[in-house]
Amino acid sequence: MNAIEKNLQNIKTTIPEGVTLVAVSKTKPIDELLKAYNAGQRVFGENKIQEMAEKWEHMPKDIEWHMIGHVQTNKVKYMAPFVSLIHAVDSIKLLKEINKQAKKHDRVINCLLQIKIAKEESKFGLSATDATNLLSSEELKDFSNINIQGLMGMATFTDNQEQIRNEFNIIKKLFDQLKPKYAEFKILSIGMSGDYETAIHSGSTMVRIGSSIFGARNYN
Repeated sequence: MNAIEKNLQNIKTTIPEGVTLVAVSKTKPIDELLKAYNAGQRVFGENKIQEMAEKWEHMPKDIEWHMIGHVQTNKVKYMAPFVSLIHAVDSIKLLKEINKQAKKHDRVINCLLQIKIAKEESKFGLSATDATNLLSSEELKDFSNINIQGLMGMATFTDNQEQIRNEFNIIKKLFDQLKPKYAEFKILSIGMSGDYETAIHSGSTMVRIGSSIFGARNYN
């Protein structure tokens, strides 16, 4: 058994049924992704559209590709033919472009709204008020090629588990408020390698785990 297979097996024992594991494969070569694929993993997350499109071309077609990074509108067209879920949607302008590109491929693309829960300025996302207003906006009603399925958030990069828990509770509370109003709302994407167990306790339905599966990343 290779290290990636072993890591996946260990992580899966800590994830309850009903929580989806997204294997975050950004910067990793295809041969490493195939090790995870051969171990049964079918959901992969990338944060650069062109890198994801290249991997999609060379990998088996039963993979669900999730775009988990910040999305620039001019890059949406590259992933529109195949992306399964876009996690980090933070504007009506972006939704408009996703809808436009999805229409060209006769697809409905699933999306999550990114909520800013972290204290760091560098993190993207909508406020609770902005998200609520966006969901009830008239413009959104015309977008028939997108499907908003829930919320995504990233906690502050800190060892303070209490702070992380509080931030996760903020997004969970908003998720619980919105869920009864929107039939499609079923995904709460919170939790990464360092905090996914806290996220699961906070009600996460989807965790994004990279380094704990594939090892440390090489950004050179």
